[in-house]
Amino acid sequence: MEDSEQLLATRPEERRSNGPWSARTLDSKAVEDFRRRLKYFFMSPCEKYRARGRKPWKLMLQIFKIVIITAQLISFGLSNEMMVTFKDGNLMTFRHIFLKGYKGQWMGSYALYTKTDLYEHIHYIIDTYANLQSVAVANLAYERVDGQYSPLSVCQVFYRNISIDPANDSFNIDPHVHKAGNKDWLLLLFDSVVIFACFISLILCTRSIINGINLQFEFSVFFHTYYNKSVSWSDRMEFVNGWYLLVIVSDTLTMAGSVMKIGIQTKFLTNYDVCSILLGTATMLVWVGVIRYLGFFKKYNILILTLRAALPNVMRFCCCATMIYLGYCFCGWIVLGPYHDKFRTFDKVTECLFSLINGDDMFSTFVIMRDKSYAMWLFSQLYLYSFISLFIYMVLSLFIALITDTYETIKYQQQDKEPVSEVQAFIAECRHQPQSGRYQRDEEPSTCCLSTCACFG
Repeated sequence: MEDSEQLLATRPEERRSNGPWSARTLDSKAVEDFRRRLKYFFMSPCEKYRARGRKPWKLMLQIFKIVIITAQLISFGLSNEMMVTFKDGNLMTFRHIFLKGYKGQWMGSYALYTKTDLYEHIHYIIDTYANLQSVAVANLAYERVDGQYSPLSVCQVFYRNISIDPANDSFNIDPHVHKAGNKDWLLLLFDSVVIFACFISLILCTRSIINGINLQFEFSVFFHTYYNKSVSWSDRMEFVNGWYLLVIVSDTLTMAGSVMKIGIQTKFLTNYDVCSILLGTATMLVWVGVIRYLGFFKKYNILILTLRAALPNVMRFCCCATMIYLGYCFCGWIVLGPYHDKFRTFDKVTECLFSLINGDDMFSTFVIMRDKSYAMWLFSQLYLYSFISLFIYMVLSLFIALITDTYETIKYQQQDKEPVSEVQAFIAECRHQPQSGRYQRDEEPSTCCLSTCACFG
């Protein structure tokens, strides 16, 4: 409370007369304590360990999550791969068995055009199904209960071990079979561990976000009270760690995907696609989050700083470019759609134009319009040439220039070691290193920053 009373004792007139960064205010104990709080908040986990000896449990949890989530995804991917291979193989088998005259997908669409052919194929399917055991080479069977045929079912088991010696044509087969359900409980236990780890991580990151928002509010009130200045929006956002938001989204997707994966393993759910999207996106975000830890090293940090600094300008630039892109999409869909297969639907138009921006499939896009009317051919030439020239030579060049300019700016700031925000400039005044021992004692937060009424008296 003494720090708070000392912080409140300075009159606003004195603070304004001394001006920002004055020695009288900056040398006060309360200001120095608050500055150390800010510096400790923005430290890396290793620096926090040297400052207060607190083990980086959150960092270790994230590393543990990367390992188990990746292992979970690999397990699910292999299972999904086996399921898709099994399904595609059996689907091809059933097409050749039950579809009369089926030669493969290369022959195009399999269609019937007369009633006679339709009735003939229906009888063929019924007769084939009735004699399935004698017709099919594979072990396909059906039940017949009380004279009624049961629906077709497929069962699959695996031999535990099998070896073939081509030299003497000998086979060594383990007669015991292995069914997939014998080890499902291990996968369920592993998925439960993943859910628990993500839940703990979600709580810790949410707490860190809340602490950052509270500290941002304190700094805003503090800065306005002591220096009569308002904190900019960019400085406020420095207190909100975007990596924690990324981890929160990743944890949420992982928990949802793991719950669906458990439902699939217990035969309660069968939606592999949604589960794949959730787990795949979550794993992608987890590995993207690894960049945060590389950012603790200055040589790697420049990539993160460049992406963060260039993002606002890039978003504004993309909004403007999107307007032009949509204009070309609508125009090509309406005019060239009836004459060009790549412009037949709106989604095909967007895909075709995006491919043209990247230099893909240009010649075939041009050549298809050669046999059309002269007016359509002439319009297609003007349309395609103008689009390619505008987006490849201007839009993409300006986009790269934005990133390059931001990179040069960040590189110049790192060389000169100049603070790029008022928050960093304020923290830079703190000369205490993490190992100095000044961060060991527990400091009470300044109550002036929690009470705007007391600050503004």
